[in-house]
Amino acid sequence: MSGGVRPVALITGGTRGIGLAIAKRLREGGYDIAVNGTRPESEVAERLAAELEGGSGDVVYCPGSVGSAEDRASILERVRERFGRLNVLINNAGVGPLERLDVLDATEESFDRVVGINLKGPYFLTQAAARWMIEQKHADPEFSATVVNVGSISATVVSINRGEYCISKAGFAMASRIWAVRLAEYGIPVYEVRPGIIRTDMTAGVTEKYDRLIGEGLTVQRRWGTPEDVAAGVFALVSGAFPYSTGGVFMIDGGLTVVRL
Repeated sequence: MSGGVRPVALITGGTRGIGLAIAKRLREGGYDIAVNGTRPESEVAERLAAELEGGSGDVVYCPGSVGSAEDRASILERVRERFGRLNVLINNAGVGPLERLDVLDATEESFDRVVGINLKGPYFLTQAAARWMIEQKHADPEFSATVVNVGSISATVVSINRGEYCISKAGFAMASRIWAVRLAEYGIPVYEVRPGIIRTDMTAGVTEKYDRLIGEGLTVQRRWGTPEDVAAGVFALVSGAFPYSTGGVFMIDGGLTVVRL
């Protein structure tokens, strides 16, 4: 941005795990940060301030669920009120099924919840954010913007006990390509990163299982991924390290999806 104005990044699901690591990395890199989460501000403000201490950028918390149209509007309005601009959207918020059930036993309630938050929510948040980014681009030809979707290897790797999650991530992968094509004329790149087995609270319940599988060679790099691994990839993308790769999928999975004999 011109005039020494810091770029602004909105990270959904940014109060913990991968999202928090991305928020930290971007703030350290000179971004003003809008962090979205579903918990009330009173419950996260103090912890978030401590977690993000040390960066140069300003921070605002934007509560709300991306699965709610009303909340999506509120999230973006808070960014607009605080910063007046938005350069980077990181669609990171996502949930797994409340209970991992075989597809023969899965419920419509779980399907609707997971798809609503993981697919429908970021699809329409991107729509609203992109319209605003285009407005900013028309007002200032030097304005730059980027969208990064944090997907999952589950877009192509089957888990029969969480089919709704896999389907949501497969749809999310196509959404990334759709937005990449639609926004190309405005010079707004859209990327997807696909984390593999990342050590977060979402995987805490299956730690023993993946410790064993990783030890047996499930991943080429025989270790868990970390939120910081994902954050490093996201930072490279938003920093313009891949200017000719819109629509690209960047695997951050330690080689898990490399086909081997």
